[in-house]
Amino acid sequence: MLSEPIIIIDVHGLTVEKAMGAIHKKVDGAGSAVYEVRVIHGYHGGTRIRSAIREEFGYGRESKIRRIQPGDNEGITRLILKELF
Repeated sequence: MLSEPIIIIDVHGLTVEKAMGAIHKKVDGAGSAVYEVRVIHGYHGGTRIRSAIREEFGYGRESKIRRIQPGDNEGITRLILKELF
């Protein structure tokens, strides 16, 4: 079975700790076909989760993540696992 190239995870309403655990699980379980994990954390209460994502995965701390990129709006963060070009 082929996996989707983008994994989307919605962590609205979760605590920072639970959200980070769920994100780690998705990143760790991402197959070779996955190039992005898109995290929907929301804007108002989600800014704590967004900050935690940047702290946890930024600066090369997670070997699977090439870079972190903002999504189409401030309530989304994109974790890029592979460059497409």
